[in-house]
Amino acid sequence: MPETSSDFSGSYEAPERTDNTTSAPRGPRGLPRLDRHREVNRRAVLGGFVAASALMLAGCSSPAQSATRRAAATAPVTPTVSAVNPTQTSVLGQKVVIHGTDLQHVDKVVFGSTAVDVTSVTPTKVVATAPAAADYQPAAVSLSLLGANGKVLAKQPDALQYSASGGVAAQMTYALAHWNNYNTAQYGNLNPQGGDCANFVSQTLIARGWTMNDDWYNHDAAADWSPAWGYVPSMDQYFSDNASALGLEKLDFASQADRAKVALGDVAIFFWGDDTSPDHTQVVDKIDVVDGQYKISMASHNDDYAYRDLDTTITTQHPGSTGHFWHLTR
Repeated sequence: MPETSSDFSGSYEAPERTDNTTSAPRGPRGLPRLDRHREVNRRAVLGGFVAASALMLAGCSSPAQSATRRAAATAPVTPTVSAVNPTQTSVLGQKVVIHGTDLQHVDKVVFGSTAVDVTSVTPTKVVATAPAAADYQPAAVSLSLLGANGKVLAKQPDALQYSASGGVAAQMTYALAHWNNYNTAQYGNLNPQGGDCANFVSQTLIARGWTMNDDWYNHDAAADWSPAWGYVPSMDQYFSDNASALGLEKLDFASQADRAKVALGDVAIFFWGDDTSPDHTQVVDKIDVVDGQYKISMASHNDDYAYRDLDTTITTQHPGSTGHFWHLTR
């Protein structure tokens, strides 16, 4: 057998390539070395893949985008008012419809300084009843919408105009404007003749729409006036004699059932103590129901009052007094 040796001392030449292909550069271990540009591209592709995967795991959004979406989701809703219908209402108060956006959280509506509960509410509409104007006087008032926590959600300045267009509204406006501010230029003052209460009540009826006649009149600032106009016993008798023509119904002070029929503008006739002849008259200017009982308040001259309580008048101020209302049915 030929002798073998572990040492190699001869030279070696690689066989010549015959495919005309340039051999790739080789590294220290004899492995092919990648081209530099190909290596950079490979790393860029791998980096992009990793970044894209991270975005997918994060919900396909960057941290800044996620924060923006969270802020938008938790941003407070701001209600807006686009219209109020009607924009003009009676001084006695009436239903008002408020149109706008994002109104679903409205709990109360403030007309001027008086807050009322809403009747109904949707995202685009709130219904509430505007209260009577302060002392029934015409004025423009602001409108505010409150949330359940009392926070103002929206405000509309001068959103509602109160007006006294006639009838009971005009009567109440007149009564509350002149209970302590006598209209002497037009109707005089009958206090020197024994009292101005009937003169005042008659004036409010003129404001309501009544007209003077041959039996009921005041001419030339009380230079000429009839007993039915300015003297309580004669006024009460005139109402009784003409109840049907005037649309009057007689109601008793003591009856809660009768008090339930009383309305703003009705006329109260008083008998002080045990008097059998009427002594005083006032006009009803407020009605409340407290614990199922009707509380009636009135305006008057001598004594000059606004919102004078009926029960206090006949029990405390004039104990033992009685009386009745003339309820105006038209």
